[in-house]
Amino acid sequence: MVVVEDSSVSTIMAAENIDPNTPTNPILKEKHVPAIKAISSVEDEGPSKEKSILSGGNDNASKKSTTVIKKSHLFQNSWAFWFDTPSSKSNQVTWGSSLRSLYTFSSIEEFWSLYNNIHSPTKWVPGADLYCFKHKIEPKWEDPICANGGKWSMMFPKATLESNWLNTLLALVGEQFDQGGEICGAVLNFRMRGDKISLWTKNAANEEAQLSIGKQWKELLGYDETIGFIVHEDAKALGRDAKDRYTV
Repeated sequence: MVVVEDSSVSTIMAAENIDPNTPTNPILKEKHVPAIKAISSVEDEGPSKEKSILSGGNDNASKKSTTVIKKSHLFQNSWAFWFDTPSSKSNQVTWGSSLRSLYTFSSIEEFWSLYNNIHSPTKWVPGADLYCFKHKIEPKWEDPICANGGKWSMMFPKATLESNWLNTLLALVGEQFDQGGEICGAVLNFRMRGDKISLWTKNAANEEAQLSIGKQWKELLGYDETIGFIVHEDAKALGRDAKDRYTV
């Protein structure tokens, strides 16, 4: 069962002036290759874990309804969606204090149920941030698991933002990375100067692992531009002047 940890997604959307009546996106399948193939075979089943069937002989009167319990297709790790609103950021005292945990999910069925009820990235307002992190890891530099890490980042136009965000999520929850144990989660930043997706990792000093993650991410998305890895400590100390530690 999906665990509701805070406000519902629809409530958050309403607070951010996003039309709650906007139709949600259909499940995206063959367009998103290759990451989607890892976990897409059962998404049409939806989040339901039960279904009714008829059993018995030819006599209709003898037939009865029976409930069959279907197993959930569990991920190796549980994951959580987080959200940060631009309006709350302007009033916060400490960075990250406005972060809200939305939902925790641990199966394919739960993932698709949530994803198909989150509005398209084209509907979000500039300044908002959406996170998908492993359960019990907070998307903050100060989190003990994130503290010594860094991030890879890619910029995308609106036209391709949604497909690349979805493929990134599928690669994460489907454990597509050889060094997946090094990954904390993914961040989607909505900005006027350009929307960005980032992968946060645990140990910036592990060059081999970081390069492996960066190269695989580019291959999964078919991204042709050079991307850079910035260490969180450098970002905290230097802000936008922080230089890439690694590039691929």
